Amino acid sequence: MRSGKLIGSTRISQSSELDVGGNIHELLATRTGEAVRQADVAGDEITVNNIAPLLRRVSEASRREIKHLVEALQTLDKKLQTGGDRIHRDIEEHVELSRNVMQLTTIISDSVNNLPTNS
Repeated sequence: MRSGKLIGSTRISQSSELDVGGNIHELLATRTGEAVRQADVAGDEITVNNIAPLLRRVSEASRREIKHLVEALQTLDKKLQTGGDRIHRDIEEHVELSRNVMQLTTIISDSVNNLPTNS
């Protein structure tokens, strides 16, 4: 059941990556078109003033998406750590229970062997 959730979150992450890639491409195409149109008005020359805001916007969108991805990875890391800790505790409990069962089995076996026989 947990693997299903993990696969679902992987699909969501992949979908988000595709959306982000498409959004960046669309933003870049749109902004580049605007910058070129503005440059045409300014005499067919793209200036730093036209490109700097475009690059800043694309950079900000990319940084925001990276921040969200890092947060998602940190959340998954915490879940993985918590799950690993739980499994470790469960194994330790199982080992202790197994020892107790073996001790009880030995006690029962010794008690049965010490019972008087009817022969």
